[in-house]
Amino acid sequence: MCRIFGFRSISKSQVHQSLLSADNALRLQGVSHPDGWGVSYYVGGTPHIVKSASSAFADSLFHHVSGVVSSQTVVAHLRKATVGDLNIINTHPFQYGRWVFVHNGNIKNFKNHREKLLGYVDKELRHYILGSSDSELIFYLLLTQLKQNTDLHQPIKDLSLLVTASQKLIVQLQNTVGEFSRVDNAGEFETYMTFLITDGKNMLAHHGGKDLYYSTHKKKCSERDACPYLSAQCETPDLSLPLSHMLFSSEPLSGENVWSKMSLGEIIAIDENMTLKTVK
Repeated sequence: MCRIFGFRSISKSQVHQSLLSADNALRLQGVSHPDGWGVSYYVGGTPHIVKSASSAFADSLFHHVSGVVSSQTVVAHLRKATVGDLNIINTHPFQYGRWVFVHNGNIKNFKNHREKLLGYVDKELRHYILGSSDSELIFYLLLTQLKQNTDLHQPIKDLSLLVTASQKLIVQLQNTVGEFSRVDNAGEFETYMTFLITDGKNMLAHHGGKDLYYSTHKKKCSERDACPYLSAQCETPDLSLPLSHMLFSSEPLSGENVWSKMSLGEIIAIDENMTLKTVK
């Protein structure tokens, strides 16, 4: 299956160590996930996306982009295709306006469910579905749920709107295609609904069968003597208070960050003020 990575921070940071330099960095994982890659980073509230249908391991562009990107919000994805042709249209991340989405998973027997699921997508949004993957369709199903209670083109101020939309999406998918797998390695053609979505300020992740880890702090920050944002939250966080940073990854990455595994069915989200919300 695929690999996903998400990053939010109170300060602009280069995340090249996570993407390139760690012992199990995303670039190295590109060997076993060779069907495309994408990196999204936000500048002035606007997402910029660079994608390729090549393997990240062999693609010098991935190395270049990952090494120079500096942002408060970064999302990256390595694709191992199960549904959809191998082309850039089906490569993650997917974008609509300020929203960016990545998925690690698959809908079992997707061809049998596609038309019914497509019928649930808002008619206006349906025109923007360009590819043939189940992941892109899931993204627009989520946007459809979100659109019922907020303007997709305006910053979202209430994180609960995104949480509720995600919960409704999960129920809708399960009612249509069946339950998602309860174990990570049930087979690549089973249903998995692990995904991450952000508008650059808010970020939400759901563990839908494919493992997902998160990090809210570091063991000891190597930049603690120079960083103007250093606080207790960086190394010994109080999760009831705004955090300094949040990372999501399909597997723990080596380095300073302390990683915890999300539980099956759990939603973890962070708002524009870096306040954490968890729903199990």
